[in-house]
Amino acid sequence: MTVERKYGVKITMPEDDPMLAAHLLGPGWSSERWFETEFERDEWIEEQRHEHLYSRRGDIVSQRYETIERD
Repeated sequence: MTVERKYGVKITMPEDDPMLAAHLLGPGWSSERWFETEFERDEWIEEQRHEHLYSRRGDIVSQRYETIERD
């Protein structure tokens, strides 16, 4: 039985982010993650907005998170 993952997040970066250089992620990069529940999705987004264990002190997350859903 396959579980339908209806609640998603589209991840993008500002156009001027250095990670979008052609030799790194490339211009127009985006990614999606899908979750079974809206709660799981929202919790994941909140967790991503905080400094991570291996972040350098002072690093700021530049990723943008847009909630999306499947019909």
